[in-house]
Amino acid sequence: MRKVVVSEFLSLDGVMEDPRWTFQFGGDEQDRFKFEEMKASDALLLGRVTYEGFAAAWPNMIEETGEYGQWMNGNAKHVVSTTLDQLEWNNSSVIKGDLAEEITNLKNQPGKDILVFGSSTLVASLMKLDLIDEYRLMVFPVVVGSGKRLFEDGIDNTTLKLVNTNTFESGVVVLTYQKV
Repeated sequence: MRKVVVSEFLSLDGVMEDPRWTFQFGGDEQDRFKFEEMKASDALLLGRVTYEGFAAAWPNMIEETGEYGQWMNGNAKHVVSTTLDQLEWNNSSVIKGDLAEEITNLKNQPGKDILVFGSSTLVASLMKLDLIDEYRLMVFPVVVGSGKRLFEDGIDNTTLKLVNTNTFESGVVVLTYQKV
């Protein structure tokens, strides 16, 4: 069975919104981590807002991002939206039906990991439905102060098991958690 992996950029205070504050911490270690993560997946699961931002950017970044950009553009993209009907980015499809049923069907298909980037509203829904198998939280050494947080009010008490940590020279720490 495939895993749904939520991979997020977070500030120390848990903010995930508009992660422009991450750029100052970029480096080879982070690039390698994201490359390996993408290599282990063959699908993206995105909310509408994240999809629209990615669809506007990634098709124009293939040359400068190499194999990573090829994967971003070539992998299947499943977009959870009640408002989108037509998707322009290649290999994209809309999920409008019962979220639990649709995601369970995706997980039961053969393939690699299904990555979720950004998509805070979708992630909250997946949490409530207990459909997330793994969290990869890339925590940046910055306090943003305000913005959407990964764990908002309304999320029930959830216990996770820390299965891996990576610390980069930039001070960024990747915490990988799985369901207990």
